[in-house]
Amino acid sequence: MSLIIPELHTERLLLRGHRVEDFPAMSAMWTDPNVVRFIGGTPQSDEQSWQRLLRYWGTWAMFGFGYWAVIEKQSSAFIGELGLARFHRAIEPALEEPEMGWAFVPSAQGKGYAREAADRVISWADEALGQSLCCIISESNYRSLHLAQKCGFCPQLNTLYHGEKVSILKCPSFLRLV
Repeated sequence: MSLIIPELHTERLLLRGHRVEDFPAMSAMWTDPNVVRFIGGTPQSDEQSWQRLLRYWGTWAMFGFGYWAVIEKQSSAFIGELGLARFHRAIEPALEEPEMGWAFVPSAQGKGYAREAADRVISWADEALGQSLCCIISESNYRSLHLAQKCGFCPQLNTLYHGEKVSILKCPSFLRLV
């Protein structure tokens, strides 16, 4: 499969493939306890962040979808990442759909960027993949649960993942419903 990561645009954001020059800002984001609070809870080392960056590229190469770097158009700053993956999580029931996830630097939170980026990626996925999506969110992460539901994800079940209570939500492919 060829590695073409589409650029997606919204009014305020550019979603594009990660670049090496994004790494310092990306790594800083993943070391922030406020960012990782509901995503494993442990700040990531530079090495772990680099592995994450490589994993994102590998996901695009293997599946034709993956994570985008989220860039604020006005400042050209890296403000987060959002996308789709197949993580093969050890969770029951197994997640069959591509899984959507997101993380944003604290200064970009609460400004509607995550909703703007998520809506655009869901629209892209609907056209490019034509299948339902899912997400797994800590039951304590009220802001992300609210965001997911505003974007069309519906709660399916609650379960445990690595000892943490999580909700699994699904978003239908609107193309399949037509």
